[in-house]
Amino acid sequence: MTLGILAALHDEIDGLIAAMRHDHARATVHRIGMRDYYVGELYGQRCVVVLARVGKVAAAATTVTLIREFGVEGIVFTGLAGGIGAGVQVGDLVVADRTVQHDMDARPLFPRHQVPLLGLEAFPTDPALTAALREAAQAFLTEDLPSAVPAAVRARFGVTAPNLHLGTIASGDQFIGAPTTVAELRARLPGLLAVEMEGAAVGQVCHEYGVPHAVMRTVSDRADDSAHVDFPAFLAEVASHYSEGVIRRFLAARR
Repeated sequence: MTLGILAALHDEIDGLIAAMRHDHARATVHRIGMRDYYVGELYGQRCVVVLARVGKVAAAATTVTLIREFGVEGIVFTGLAGGIGAGVQVGDLVVADRTVQHDMDARPLFPRHQVPLLGLEAFPTDPALTAALREAAQAFLTEDLPSAVPAAVRARFGVTAPNLHLGTIASGDQFIGAPTTVAELRARLPGLLAVEMEGAAVGQVCHEYGVPHAVMRTVSDRADDSAHVDFPAFLAEVASHYSEGVIRRFLAARR
């Protein structure tokens, strides 16, 4: 089985690309649509790893290419998100059981959030991939985090005892950072845990092509702006290690 692994930002994927090149000397790079697709073995699993870039269009275009050009049979998206749900804090991990496009609004022709002509408001993730990703995420937090991210770094970002959450992640082509926007999202999407800009686009494409997928996000901030985080530093010093560590465990368990 060939898996596609993608993220929106360089630091979320660079460690995986470096590991692929180290572990598999014959890894090849294919340049398609201004993106580099790295094909080879990663922790014993055949993979295609790619930087999707930011936003729903970028994520959808990359996902289609993974499916059509490389024939991947499963897709995993990893990256950052803003925490929305109660108890979702900086440094936590959120694994999606479904994704929704919070900015999809074709009323009055279709209900709010429903993707026109698909009849769906949310896209469930694959149960098997999601369960395996949750297991890898929990093992990383329990066993690997102390060595992956030094205690001083965790303390600097207020990461004390990070938790793993399962639930709804919402995607939209806007950065969420205003308390009024967060309150409105909570009201119309009860149970929402986190917001980002790509996952639901991946979910829609995978639904249309019948390809299983999973989505994992590291919480970099509270989207209501109640916590202030140095985003680039958090990405480089914390989130990049989360992505590499969890995906390493996830893939190694599939051998």
